[in-house]
Amino acid sequence: MSQIAPDPVRAEYARLSYQYDRRWSFYVSRSVEETLRRVSVQPSDRVLDIGCGTGALLRSLRQRHPRIELTGVDASAEMLAIAAEKLGQGARLCLASAQRLPVRDEVFDLVISTSALHYFRDPTRALAEMKRVVRPQGRIAITDWCRDFWTGRLLDRLLCRFNAAHYRAYTLAQCAEMLQRAGLHPELLERYKIDWLWGLMTVVAVKTPA
Repeated sequence: MSQIAPDPVRAEYARLSYQYDRRWSFYVSRSVEETLRRVSVQPSDRVLDIGCGTGALLRSLRQRHPRIELTGVDASAEMLAIAAEKLGQGARLCLASAQRLPVRDEVFDLVISTSALHYFRDPTRALAEMKRVVRPQGRIAITDWCRDFWTGRLLDRLLCRFNAAHYRAYTLAQCAEMLQRAGLHPELLERYKIDWLWGLMTVVAVKTPA
């Protein structure tokens, strides 16, 4: 009987989970900060974080808006266990893939994904799921590292060759095109540096009524 190969992203983060916050502290804190600078979040919003990892963005939102309704989804049980320790009862956490979200249609006011797009094997399906679960006039915000920067292109080439978890990085124009093909209306498209190595992009799109 043939064996099913383990999911490379789950395997990667099962291994990295207990050193992730320490190892990636600067990157995570800055990427969360820059994302939240670019998207308006209201205390009454219902927010879904896709690829929530150890819960850094969810915790930052909880600190800003103590009563906000938060849900996090991640493919790694180990990362979610750490998020649960941080957040306690402060968020609903689900083990799931971005390509198959375990939530009903049009539940959320805001869907956020930070530093996860380059892992998605089927980004078209992931965007369709984001669109499905966000309400009409709700927003989808995505931050990831950007292939428009030479450092991003170099990292993408190296990781495509040597890291099975990595899928591909995108330029800002490619990300905008994917959003438009998904039937979403981009309202913010921005690329920026957080240090000499990391060049990021944040895109925010609106789900317009059918």
